[in-house]
Parts: sequence; C-alpha cells; structure tokens
Amino acid sequence: MQIVHIEDLDLPGLADYSRLTDVALRRVSEPASGLYIAESSKVITRALAAGHRPRSVLLQEQWLPDVLPLLADWPDVPVYVGAASVLERLTGYNLHRGALAAMHRPPLAPVSEVIRDARRIVILEDIVDHTNVGAIFRSVAGLGADAVLITPRCADPLYRRSVRVSMGTVLQVPWTRLPEWAAAAPLLHEAGFHLAALALSDDAVTLEQFAGDAPERLALILGAEGDGLSTQALSAADTVVTIPMLHGVDSLNVASASAVALYALRVRV
Repeated sequence: MQIVHIEDLDLPGLADYSRLTDVALRRVSEPASGLYIAESSKVITRALAAGHRPRSVLLQEQWLPDVLPLLADWPDVPVYVGAASVLERLTGYNLHRGALAAMHRPPLAPVSEVIRDARRIVILEDIVDHTNVGAIFRSVAGLGADAVLITPRCADPLYRRSVRVSMGTVLQVPWTRLPEWAAAAPLLHEAGFHLAALALSDDAVTLEQFAGDAPERLALILGAEGDGLSTQALSAADTVVTIPMLHGVDSLNVASASAVALYALRVRV
C-alpha cells in the first residue's frame, strides 16, 4: 500500500482535497474532473461496494486500521496520512469523520436502463439544496423505492454534503439524469409509469386516496422548496397528490414529504 505521510501541502495528489469549503470551486472542479469526495469509512465502503474506483485517500493515522482493509483490491492507490491540524489546513475544516476519498465518477446509465425493472421511482425536479437531495436518497433507500431520476438543473447527488446526509445511499440507489420534460414525459409514459406530482392544487387528490389504489408503476415527482414544481412538470403529471396538513401549515419540507409519500406508496409484498 502506498502510504504517504504529508509533509508538503503542495503535493500534486492533495489538490483534490484542498479548499473544500469553497462551494464555487467544488461545483466546478468535482464534476469537471470526474471526481467526487466520499467522507467517512462507512461511505467509502459503500462507494467501493458500488464498484466505484478510488483515486486516493486522505486520513489521520488512527484511521489506518479501519480504511486499509477496504483498499485491499487497490494497492496502487495512494493513502495520504497527516495530523488533524495539517488536514484541517488542507481541507478547511475538521476531519472529524476520519477519512476522505477522492473517487472517480462512474458514467451515468441511460434512463431506460435505470427504470427497466423499477416499480417505484422518484423524480427530483430542480432541487438545489444538497441536504434535501441526500435526505431524499436516504428515504428512497430505506423505504424501498427502486431509483431516482433528476432533472438537468437538480443538484448533484455526489456533492460531498449530499453523500454525507444520505449516509452513502446515493452510492447504492440507481440514479441518472432526465432530459427536459418534453422528452422525459413521453419516455416515462412509454415505459408504463404513472406520473404523480406531489404538490398543492385545487384538483389534487389526497395521498391516502391515491395510495388506496396506487398504480403498478409509479413515478413520484418532487419539486424544490419555495418554487415547487414547474408548470411543465405539472402538465406532464397524470395525477396531482397532496399531503393534507393541519394548523395552517401548507406543506412539509420536501425531504420530509418524500418520506411520508414513499411510506404510503410502498409496494406491499
């Protein structure tokens, strides 16, 4: 194993980890270079189990016994080791989860492949909050949906915060990007999916009513906080579904709403 003790923060291999607190830099550099950052040994384990290829690992020395066994199939991957103060200078924050790995991004699968055997899928339309994206993936994994499709302007599920909030489930749930609605809606309908938009509308049916006779193949469409779903998404939907609320509250946070809806619409075996 290539264990490299950090003495020089200008080592070329450390560039993947520098200035992690700079949001603009991450948005540009991670997708452009075909990398994402996996944080914690648990998330790294899930990334490797999903078949993702590591480029390097960064950690404090006390985490070596936990991480080195995970890299048994990758003996040429450099493992950068440093004191907590050194790693904080490099990344810009306290590495309290012990380890980071720079992972090569796998190519996105075609939509048709991701949904081929699915019965329940979730569509995220233009959700830009990475915390919500990660939380929804965790609900999808935990409540038994089969895949996630995201629109062209949706936040990146492999952004570090999304991966962390999802507890690594973004690495196990199949997902890919949809085209614009003009192409996406016919594609999904041809595959036999009923499109249900979770939104407020005068003609909406309640979640309880809809779940009582839910379609065999269902795509649940979720929109961004504040703006909600676009007119294109609502026009593409076969049904608008709402979660009835009390005490003057009009809606839940989108991640919370996803959990409620996915539980109600889960496939009962």
